[in-house]
Amino acid sequence: MADNIGNKAAHDYHLDIPAAQEGFYVKGSAHCDWGMKNRLGKMFDPRSGNTVMLAFDHGYIMGPTAGLERIDLVIPPLIPHVNVLMGTRGMIRSCISPAALVAKCVRVTYDSTVLYDDMSNGGGIACDIENAIRMNADCMAVQTFIGAPGESRSLELLSRTADAGARYGIPTLGVVAVGKQMERTEKFFLLATRVLAENGANIVKSYYCDGFERVAAACPVPIVIAGGKKLPELEALEMAYRAIQEGAHGVDMGRNIFQSDCPAGMAQAIGKVVHEGYTPKQAFEVYETVKNQ
Repeated sequence: MADNIGNKAAHDYHLDIPAAQEGFYVKGSAHCDWGMKNRLGKMFDPRSGNTVMLAFDHGYIMGPTAGLERIDLVIPPLIPHVNVLMGTRGMIRSCISPAALVAKCVRVTYDSTVLYDDMSNGGGIACDIENAIRMNADCMAVQTFIGAPGESRSLELLSRTADAGARYGIPTLGVVAVGKQMERTEKFFLLATRVLAENGANIVKSYYCDGFERVAAACPVPIVIAGGKKLPELEALEMAYRAIQEGAHGVDMGRNIFQSDCPAGMAQAIGKVVHEGYTPKQAFEVYETVKNQ
């Protein structure tokens, strides 16, 4: 069996050779069935091969979050500027119109709330496959805790979700959780993103880090970077630009959009970076133009 002793240090990432797409433009999905590809095609723009996801699932552990007190007022106006909404079944059902022309990624696992110091207990299933099918979900998101007490439990939930998703043609998004004591290094993200893909995730959500181009190259499915904490708009655009240039296939931003002084402008600016290759400066001009209208 494989272990971590006596291994040769690996450096063969072949950064100059892109991953083979083999007839379908979403990385790692060439051998999926038609339904899976159809849902992935809703999430990833065929012109760029990338996606802009808007996360508004923060309330499932935090309750009302600054900027998300009224999801029914904040999120719907942003739908024309993003590819995917990422939320819980409760918020999608209650605040998003079924007629909205946007892909939906439903968070299907739960974790402890912020009342607990350690939220990495592995959680459980919050939305089963039947609920996901009834909601016509395009993707199911599972939080995973690599290197934390809940690792085994969260990987089991990821694998079970991926099995159910493969059965019904719904892709699984594996989310790399980073708690207070967890690493945020290239070494950690190389391990975590690969482990999620190896256990069946069709997409991996992770964080940007130094050495990200190696993290992206070693992961056989698309990596979408998390926006993380609120940054000044130009800094957030710079992070998104670097990630896309180094191999990410999209961003999943929440606070850096809905907590912006101009959420619509920020969503449009991020889209320009992700889909059209705008530089941070060019994208920031888009943000400023929308903000000043």
